[in-house]
Amino acid sequence: MSLTCKTILVGGVLLALLSTEALAQSDFFNPRDDQYSLLGLKRAKDAYEVAQAEYERQQELFNKQLIARTELERARKNFSDAEVNYYQSILSVLFESQYVTVTRAVKYKAGDGNRRRVSLQIANAAAGGAEFDKLVNLDDEIFRSLQPDIISDVYISLMNDENAIIGLPYEAKIEELRYGDPQTVQFTLLQDLDAVSVNIIYGNGSSRQMKVFLQKDATVNRVAIQSEQFSQEVELGGSTDFGMSLELFSGESDTYKLDVANLPSSINRYFVDQASGNRLSQFQFTEGVNTRQAALRVFLPERPTEEVQMDEAIPFYAVAIPRDRIDEIGDLRDRQLTAADIEALNIGYARLELVPRGVGEILVKAPQLFHTIKPGEEVSVRIDLVNEGTRALNNVRVDADPPLAWTDEIGPDVIQRLDINEERVVTVTLRPPADVSPGRYEVRLTTTSLSDDQPIRGEDKTINIQIEQEANVLGTLIITLLIIALVVGIVVFGIRLSRR
Repeated sequence: MSLTCKTILVGGVLLALLSTEALAQSDFFNPRDDQYSLLGLKRAKDAYEVAQAEYERQQELFNKQLIARTELERARKNFSDAEVNYYQSILSVLFESQYVTVTRAVKYKAGDGNRRRVSLQIANAAAGGAEFDKLVNLDDEIFRSLQPDIISDVYISLMNDENAIIGLPYEAKIEELRYGDPQTVQFTLLQDLDAVSVNIIYGNGSSRQMKVFLQKDATVNRVAIQSEQFSQEVELGGSTDFGMSLELFSGESDTYKLDVANLPSSINRYFVDQASGNRLSQFQFTEGVNTRQAALRVFLPERPTEEVQMDEAIPFYAVAIPRDRIDEIGDLRDRQLTAADIEALNIGYARLELVPRGVGEILVKAPQLFHTIKPGEEVSVRIDLVNEGTRALNNVRVDADPPLAWTDEIGPDVIQRLDINEERVVTVTLRPPADVSPGRYEVRLTTTSLSDDQPIRGEDKTINIQIEQEANVLGTLIITLLIIALVVGIVVFGIRLSRR
């Protein structure tokens, strides 16, 4: 047959594939051929070869004028039908048995250390293989043009459980996927997961979705450490936790030691398991678990030191050392490592930052809070102010709330700065009005300040003032004289009575 005739024939076969009625009317169609396409192809090939041999034999007989033309035409028709069925079986294996699969899915860290990437290996695993090659003569020009070992236009995307695309690019395309030549596509994860759904569309619209657990790169032996609160401000004398996510990227080791580098020795620290609260020194990833949660707990000293200065950031590193390299790397506590040194160790790490902050605290001391005065006198109260905090105080002032018509005088009015542990004296003078009534009066003293632009308030003090009633000298003298006269009268009366 000529190439043009065969092309027309294959086109007719493709149309026949779209019509189940045409298949039903074919004398060579076996219903099981759809289920076992390769065996159907073998049967179709045998029938094709038999029909071809019969047609050639009938052709020779006709040329010798031993049979009529009708016999030759019948043999030609049988051969044509067998040929169509054979080509149809080939196309069925080629197009209906295409299969694309994921042969490898590896999750790894990008070069910047923060992004997570996935490397997918996609393979053409079409049915047929070597057995198909034996059954089909792929040297035929028509079938070479069909490229049976190639699947065109393969689209791949990564999805989460809610079928939202979580890979960048959103969809990757492979122009041609050859049998025996898998292709690798790279994605950046927009959502950090350990298992993803791979959605594949290929060929003539076939699609499949498979959920895969992402492998770890066996060539890497490290744990990725990530902390959302990598920089924190902590008051002197306080503590804080650096929460960390530990993700395994290793095919060699599953046990690691947690350590800290570049953190001053005056800052106490240890690691804790966020789930149980237990202290950690080493931890292990169990089978199927690639992520652990831990926290670095740090305690700052009560006062600034040479290494711990207020408002000066302290950068340091939290590291995870494989157990088999603990002796090699050694103790990091007393070592100062640069970023290049940490990179050279080839271990998992996270750069953290601690900013010590101080807070002022006012201690208000009043030696005497109760005073007794007479009308017209004034009260002078001494107030000692001490900064017991860890930061200088600014604009320290004492305010008095005296009773109505009383006056007060405070000196100094404002203390511009009160350093740590510094003590200053403030004098509060209280004057009652001239017509003040005798009795007890209360005056409340409040102390306020600013520390790092934050308001600081000291303990309120209450001063009690007793106003005594003014003495009446004339009245007292008269009463005294009357008492003396009464006593003298009683004595005289008693003496006279006794003489009788």
